[in-house]
Amino acid sequence: AWTDFSCMYDASGDRFITGPEVGRTVTGREVTHEELGGAHTLSASSGIAAFTAPDDKAVRDDVRFLLGFLPSNNLETAPVLDSGDPHDRTTPELLDLIPDSANVPYDMRKVVEAVADDNEFFEYFPRWATNIICGFIRLGGQSIGVVGNQPAAYAGVLDIEASEKAARFVRTCDAFNIPIITFTDVPGFMPGTDQEWNGIIRHGAKLLYAYTEATVPKITVVTRKAYGGAYDVMASKHMLADFNFAWPTAEVAVMGPEGAVNIIYRRDLAKSPTPDERRATLIEDYKAHFANPYAAAERGYIDDVIEPSQTRPKLVKALRTLLNNLAAHPTRQHGQLTPFEPRTPFTRPHPSPSRRPPTPRPSRARRVYTRAHGPPADYPTPWTRRPPPLLHCLPPTRPTGYALQPQRASRFPHTHDASTMPSTH
Repeated sequence: AWTDFSCMYDASGDRFITGPEVGRTVTGREVTHEELGGAHTLSASSGIAAFTAPDDKAVRDDVRFLLGFLPSNNLETAPVLDSGDPHDRTTPELLDLIPDSANVPYDMRKVVEAVADDNEFFEYFPRWATNIICGFIRLGGQSIGVVGNQPAAYAGVLDIEASEKAARFVRTCDAFNIPIITFTDVPGFMPGTDQEWNGIIRHGAKLLYAYTEATVPKITVVTRKAYGGAYDVMASKHMLADFNFAWPTAEVAVMGPEGAVNIIYRRDLAKSPTPDERRATLIEDYKAHFANPYAAAERGYIDDVIEPSQTRPKLVKALRTLLNNLAAHPTRQHGQLTPFEPRTPFTRPHPSPSRRPPTPRPSRARRVYTRAHGPPADYPTPWTRRPPPLLHCLPPTRPTGYALQPQRASRFPHTHDASTMPSTH
């Protein structure tokens, strides 16, 4: 969990916090070492082993290939290795990749491999959270980190594991100065009580935080669906992406046409004598006006609507532009653990009057009262003494006798506790 990448081969042993014997004693459940913490479990279920291979030689080859994408440390840039693949090569195989129906899946890996140099894609956690793909490619010789929704698995929705996987990968790329390209086809977040009760809001925010925190070049390509808050999280223009492109098949909207029509026009549909026909007409009208990339482009959320065959040349040009205009940023620490840390708890001021910090100005209620009645002769002025914490009282009345009379609790925040005031004689 502390390493940037963890690699295993099938017979490399097991990893777990408590072994099967302890689990059998506590829970009464029988489980083998391989089922509890074997290579397959760690790579497909728990998200520990990023790369697996059948033997140790294959693992060494994978590690050697992985290191070719990374710099020696986080203060250097990734090595550039031009393979000779033309930078202006078109990708006509992507023209017919998107199905006519928005409910039919396709493999996002084909998009990534088509734009990559020599069609090579080194995938990160290929068995875990398969509804999102992450990995490394080269584009024009430059090392690139890729994040993309996978419509072939759960329609590409974002869930807890997908958010964790992508957030960790984005932070890794940011730590090693590797630009990030995001391919978006997301219908939303995974619904259901299991996701909500286990904190999809908290885990989804990690991906949003990782994208907005990253200072490396960020480019996004919307291939089909880009709905709601999940679209915002996937490196949208709102999340400080540098370039946002879209294919003509992209649909940038709050939700899908069917769901939007059912909500927006529910009264119209209820009154219609032929609701099915009316719904079909409204859906087509919604698609024509909203479920396309052009409305978003008019508002500046999409920089350009491109043909799928021009995806690779556009990405190469955008990457060159960003790499030639990198701004200097202060050095900072990077980490792979959860970026959300608790705030430093508020420390109450010391109750001693001599240690209370001065306040710049008394409240309006105190100033009005002072002008009307006047403070006692040796009353501490409110702009030099702050009241003790949690001991607020109403403004004291004019003194009667030799001492001020204590008052009830007040809503005025800057008044003083009369019981702690000095006598007036």
